[in-house]
Amino acid sequence: MLNEEMFLAVREEVTQAKAILVAITKQRPIADIRRMYELGQRDFGENRVPELIEKREALPNDIRWHFVGHLQRNKVSGITPFIHLIHAGDSPRLIRQINKDAAKDGRIVPVLLQYHIADEASKYGLDPAHPAAVLSELNLKELPNVLISGVMGMATYTDVDEQIAGEFNALHEAFTFLKNKHFSEQKDFATLSMGMSGDYPIALQRGSTMVRVGSLLFN
Repeated sequence: MLNEEMFLAVREEVTQAKAILVAITKQRPIADIRRMYELGQRDFGENRVPELIEKREALPNDIRWHFVGHLQRNKVSGITPFIHLIHAGDSPRLIRQINKDAAKDGRIVPVLLQYHIADEASKYGLDPAHPAAVLSELNLKELPNVLISGVMGMATYTDVDEQIAGEFNALHEAFTFLKNKHFSEQKDFATLSMGMSGDYPIALQRGSTMVRVGSLLFN
């Protein structure tokens, strides 16, 4: 069940930091999403394509849907007709597939480059030590239906704040390098998506422009 008091407090904190709150609603009932919508929330995130499609069809059309999990290439076509932002651009092959399916839909789909900043092998992502390596494998001029809009990363699941802060700093450095060296003329390259329920305050302190908060918002 939605904890309205917590939801409103988190959203206010994020707004005060001039960032965007993406409410993660995976496995949450449509009624909870509708209530957040009634309270003014418009950005929602899901990590499974079938659930995302089901919820999108049941809820208002002006919701901005974000895909936040690992995205399989054979599932891309299900979301390119409507997705607002794909956070999980974790390989050149996936990015090429997004471009291919977005072209069929006549859309330009925003994508974040996902970097592996955590000390956990289970997480996906590109190497933040070489942030531009993926660009050497992609000719973005040949991918007109993909708009690289920033970066995303997930910190290690730990109570050690110093480690989390260091990982977020590494992602911020990768973002800044790419912005200055490769996307300086692209105003749309502006999203630094980092921070979840357990660590979003640290992420905001480290310059996050978008946080993905889920379990904290529910009882």
